[in-house]
Amino acid sequence: MSTRQNMQDLIEQMNHLKRILSVEIQKKQDEFLYKIEGKRIKFEEATRRYHKTLVTRIPIYILKASLLNLLIAPVIWFCIVPTVFMDLVASVYQFICFPVYKIPKVRRDDYIVVDRHALEYLNALEKLNCVYCGYVNGLIAYIQEIGARTEQYWCPIKHARKIGDIHSRYKNFLEYGDAEEYSKNMEKIRRDFDDL
Repeated sequence: MSTRQNMQDLIEQMNHLKRILSVEIQKKQDEFLYKIEGKRIKFEEATRRYHKTLVTRIPIYILKASLLNLLIAPVIWFCIVPTVFMDLVASVYQFICFPVYKIPKVRRDDYIVVDRHALEYLNALEKLNCVYCGYVNGLIAYIQEIGARTEQYWCPIKHARKIGDIHSRYKNFLEYGDAEEYSKNMEKIRRDFDDL
């Protein structure tokens, strides 16, 4: 089996495991007595009432927090400014450029999921922190997918060195150093988004 085929098989196995993991996570709906209706999550009324009894009041939450956590919280929250700006830039970029290059647009809702604020056992500060984390981490994934599709169009060549994370489009890329395949298949690969 060729190295290229072996890598393709490994990537497909990883994607298959991600799908299985997603299904297993969704099975928790039955265990924790909630249902997903559209974008809303609904707990049974008895569960909601019980969750409300578990809320840590904000003054107690703050008193229990370490001094270091309280001191660096403003630094963490300041990051929302460049984060929102990056969101705006990435969204405008794909809105303008992707139609020109015939690249399928990335759906924000597939990546940015903000739903933990609906948990009744979190206080207002915890909910706010969860909204922040859900937004920022979802945004990073959203921007990575925009970057992956852009890279597939402009430079679909694998790296020679090990990379930290293999994005969703990497499996389609040409081998590093394979000049012949690059010349032959560059145009085909830059337009190969049929799997989306």
